[in-house]
Amino acid sequence: MKIYGRLDCPSALRAIARGGYVRYRVFFADEATAIAAGYRPCAVCCPGRYRAWKAARPG
Repeated sequence: MKIYGRLDCPSALRAIARGGYVRYRVFFADEATAIAAGYRPCAVCCPGRYRAWKAARPG
């Protein structure tokens, strides 16, 4: 799953500290661009946006 979030996201920073994630990390100019590229909000650093995304999903 492709996830967008803040640069200071605790979850992303933990993954980076363990040596993962960096290879697949991409940056977007804004949230709309990330969504258009098929990314979903991070549940840790964007909980409100994540809940809205999850509630809007079918099924």
